[in-house]
Amino acid sequence: MKIICIGRNYRDHVAEMKSQLPDKPLFFMKPETALIRAKLPFFYPGFSQDVHYEAELVLRICKTGKNIRKQFAHTYYNAVATGIDFTARDLQKHCIREGLPWEMAKSFDGSAATGPFVPLGSLKNPENIGFSMEKNGQVVQKAGSGQMIFGFDDLIAHVSRYVTLKIGDFLFTGTPSGVGPVLPDDLLELYLEGKKNLSLSVK
Repeated sequence: MKIICIGRNYRDHVAEMKSQLPDKPLFFMKPETALIRAKLPFFYPGFSQDVHYEAELVLRICKTGKNIRKQFAHTYYNAVATGIDFTARDLQKHCIREGLPWEMAKSFDGSAATGPFVPLGSLKNPENIGFSMEKNGQVVQKAGSGQMIFGFDDLIAHVSRYVTLKIGDFLFTGTPSGVGPVLPDDLLELYLEGKKNLSLSVK
């Protein structure tokens, strides 16, 4: 399975990172070893002093496809979960400064987590799926999928031009504003339409 991640997909996050709005979806990938297995914590890596959380909605691909047309894109995913894209921000800044790839900042082992997937058909408003994240009981991120610059179908169509999507792949769809650092002993809790979907401790 592949973990495909979208960058800069919420205007407020683009603003807080002092980046430019994209004119098309930006994506990068994480290896399967990036995924934290169920009930395990996030272990703070020894190579970074500034790891940040990024809460996201995650789609699960249900059909193999390549060069998918936007009008058919909705048939290639059927479930959604919340997830966290962990970023070693200090390494990312170094990579940007030196013009280097970002893999060591974004794709390290344990840099991705998801809750259990929920069928899209069970949601009241799949056109604007609400999600939020609490850090130690305080809400730090809150948004809806309707706020994304590029919607689910746009993302599927764009990514599949370059990469074949396969059953079981995960698509992280981007984070809203409110990203910030994590420290050992933090508790991260993510909610999907008001229901807790993921609880993750930091060790």
